[in-house]
Amino acid sequence: MSGSGAPGALQLDGSGLRVVVVAARWHQEVMDGLLAGALRALRAAGVPVTDDSVVRVPGSFELPVAAARLARTGVDAVVALGVVIRGGTPHFDYVCQAATAGLTDVAVQTGVPVGFGVLTCDDEQQALDRAGLPGSREDKGAEAAQAAVATALELAAVAPVPGRDAR
Repeated sequence: MSGSGAPGALQLDGSGLRVVVVAARWHQEVMDGLLAGALRALRAAGVPVTDDSVVRVPGSFELPVAAARLARTGVDAVVALGVVIRGGTPHFDYVCQAATAGLTDVAVQTGVPVGFGVLTCDDEQQALDRAGLPGSREDKGAEAAQAAVATALELAAVAPVPGRDAR
C-alpha cells in the first residue's frame, strides 16, 4: 500500500453541491466502511447528505450504469464505491476493467466528475486496510468523495455549466 504522493488534507466548501454516492453491496464490511467514509467526507465539505444521496447496486460491475443514469440528473458529482477481490479466475480482471472503463466513460461523456472509490485488491486484508474502518490504514471512500467534490468545485470555477454552476 503506497499512500505516498497523496495530496494533503483538502479544505473544501461543497455547500450547494448535489453529490450522489453509488455503492456496491458485495463485501458488506468493506463497503460499509467505504460508504461511511464517503458520507463523512461529504458532510465535512458541507455537501448536503439526504436519503436520496446514496444508491446501492449489487456489485462493482453495475456501478457504471447507475453512475451514468445519475450523472444525467443534474448532479454536480458522483462518487462510485466498490471492491473487487482477486480470486482464482479471470473474473477479477473483467470486472475491474469494466468498472474502470465504464466509470471513466461516464465522467468523460457527461462532464460530471466521478470520484473513483473502487478497490481492486489481491485479498480481503488489503481491502480492509483501505476501507476506512477502525484499524484501517487508509480511507478510500473519503478520498473518492473529496476528489469528486474538489473536481466539481474546480470545474464550476473555470468552466461553469450555464444555468447550473452558480459559484
